[in-house]
Amino acid sequence: MEPFTPFVGRAVLLPAENVDTDQIIPARFLKTTDKAGLGANLFADWRYDAAGAPRPDFVLNRPESRGATLLLAGDNFGCGSSREHAPWALLGYGFRAVVSTSFADIFRNNALKNGLLPIVVDAATHERLFALAAAQPAAEYRVDLAAQTLALPDGTAIAFQIDPFARTCLLQGVDELGYLLGHVPAIEQYEAARS
Repeated sequence: MEPFTPFVGRAVLLPAENVDTDQIIPARFLKTTDKAGLGANLFADWRYDAAGAPRPDFVLNRPESRGATLLLAGDNFGCGSSREHAPWALLGYGFRAVVSTSFADIFRNNALKNGLLPIVVDAATHERLFALAAAQPAAEYRVDLAAQTLALPDGTAIAFQIDPFARTCLLQGVDELGYLLGHVPAIEQYEAARS
């Protein structure tokens, strides 16, 4: 996992509420333990018709969505089963952060452990972000995890909260095991002193 650095990017609007992990990445794509290629199957049942052709009306198939790095999602995003493939698919598509009013706990934890930043905002801020992104589809937003801010195109900064340990791991680009391995000298020193 790469260290999470500040980024500037456009947003995609997905206002649906209660989007579950089977909608994010359908079960038929879960046979792999490799993250590679899952972005192509993100929201597969919504993005493609029965013949596999892109549905032109689905937001990710629109030209203005290409290259977007921020997903503005409806409430209770990532509910359902606990598949780690869901954040893998979102990252594989190119999203680095998802903004919602709430996330399912398991999805949030899987996202944080894989380098995808789930940003929780209040209902009024959420509505404001949706209105802004709908009115200005080419607008760019800046996400700064170190400062815990989401900056709007006008420079207004929206603060967000994140678990301090998850923040540390994301900024360092490590998971829990990587964090512990980074402390091996101190652990060995402690163990040696105990003997």
